[in-house]
This record gives sequence, C-alpha cells and structure tokens, in this order.
Amino acid sequence: MAGDLEVLIDMGFEKARADMAVKKTGGLQGALQWLEDNQDKPLDEIAGEENNDETNPSIEPAPLKEGEVARSMVCNECGKKFRSMAQAEFHASKTEHVDFSESTEEIAPLTEEEKKAKLEELRAKNAEKKAKQAILDKEEQRKNEKIRMKSTKEVQDIKEKLAQQEQIKAAAAKRQEKLNDIAAKKRIQEKIAADKETRRLKAEAQKAEREGRAPPLDPSLAAAQAAAPPSSGSAPKKEVTEARLRLQTAGGVVMKNFPVETTLFEVAQALEGDNGGVPVESFTMTYPKKTFSGSVDFGKTLKEAGLIPSAVLIVK
Repeated sequence: MAGDLEVLIDMGFEKARADMAVKKTGGLQGALQWLEDNQDKPLDEIAGEENNDETNPSIEPAPLKEGEVARSMVCNECGKKFRSMAQAEFHASKTEHVDFSESTEEIAPLTEEEKKAKLEELRAKNAEKKAKQAILDKEEQRKNEKIRMKSTKEVQDIKEKLAQQEQIKAAAAKRQEKLNDIAAKKRIQEKIAADKETRRLKAEAQKAEREGRAPPLDPSLAAAQAAAPPSSGSAPKKEVTEARLRLQTAGGVVMKNFPVETTLFEVAQALEGDNGGVPVESFTMTYPKKTFSGSVDFGKTLKEAGLIPSAVLIVK
C-alpha cells in the first residue's frame, strides 16, 4: 500500500487525496478509479459522502471465494460493466442510465498496460487541471496588483495634497508673524519718538517760561492741525480696504468681495467650501497675463498680488 501511495504522489496527486484513495480502495487500481470519479470534489465533501464504505463505488470488490459464481452488472445503454451494485448505482446517478442487467462474467483486473494507460490519463487530467488553476491564480494576482497600485496612488495623491496645503498654511502664518513683528516694532518706534518729542517740548516750555516768552504749541494740537484737511481743494483719496473679484470657475462665474489683506490661499479655501471640496490649483489674470500658483503665490495678499480694487481671475 505504501508503494501505491508513492506512485500516486509521484504522479502529482496531493498526498492527502492519494492517501484517502488508497485507504478507501485498498489498491492502486481502485485508487485510480476513485481519484477519477472524485477529482472535482473537495476532501471534506468526500468524507461526508463516503461514511459507509459499503456504498462506495470506487472500492474493489472482495475476491471471489471458492465455489462462488462471478457476477457483475452491465449497463445496457452504454455497455459499461461494473463489479458491484454500488458502482452501477453510482454510474446511474452520473449518467441517468436506468437499464441494467446482471452478468455472470467476472470483470478481470486491469493489465499492466491498462494500468499505465490509466495512470497516463489521470496524470494528463491532473496536469490540465493544475494548468487551468495556475492561469486563474495568475489572473487573480494581476487583478489584486492593479487594485493595490490604484490604492497606493490615491493615498499618495492625498498625502501630496495635504502636504501642499500645509506648506501654504505655514507660508501664510510666517508672513502674518512677520507683519505682526513689523507692526510691533513700528509702535515701539512711534512711542519712543513721541516720548522724545514730549520731553523736548516740555524743556522748551520751561525755557520759554524762564525767559518770559509764550510756550510752544501743544503737540496734540499741532498734530490735529497738521492732520486737518485744507479749507479748499479736493478731498483726500479714500484708502481701498476691499477687493471685488470676478471668479470664472468650472461651474460658472462667482462674484465675491474680500478684505485687501486676504491671502490667495484663503480665497481658494472659500471657493473649495462653495464647490463641495473641489481643490483650487491656480488663479490666472488675463490682463496683464499672470498666473498665481504654489505656496509662495498663495501666501500673498490680494493687495500684494495687485488684485485691488477689482480683478477678473480664471480658477483652475
């Protein structure tokens, strides 16, 4: 039996299936028939169907005892002969043939040539089955690789977009910090200058009092007179504090007003919020021709970009 098992394994059958075939049938000839009949069934299903060995159509019948009459079953529809009733019933379940008869002819065992032919036939079927499965496995692997590559690209695109947004935010924050530092320094310088001027005027007032002269003009009054508009002539030009933008998007034209200190990044964020999160990559001004993109341009204010008091921009 061990030799039969090794032959089947050498043919390419999996060990568990070959071992079950040998144990169920008791020999190489029956094992070959069993493997052919059950090649498309999983082992667990076979185990459930063949709990009763007496109904197993693949098992070799016991040798005839002395004095017994050899009997077999014959399918009158196709002429195939069977050693046992169980094999005939199995044939009927597979082919739906119903016309059988008994025969006193004993079915002879397979010859060595027949065994070799049977081995070659099963080997070819097994190889063909493995080749088909290999093709299916390769196709499945190719599909899985496409899915993995697509998923990797989508994740990479999201990471790049987030990184770009972080760069724009960092540039805007750095610029605001710089503006705050400039404003703080300016306030300190103005306070120092004011204190210095106050001390100077106070010293001159004390000197004028000692000399019996009129004191100099109060600093606040002098500043008010200097800031007062002339009695005649045109009014001072009003400072622009708001920019009016005409934005040509894929969904249509949008009119929006923004403070002049608004950055292009903040304008892009506002448009993304209105368009369901569709990202804004650039703004293009038709005249003069100029395109704003990237973290450096998006960190500029509308005033710095020359987009006040109004501008027409193409959004992409």
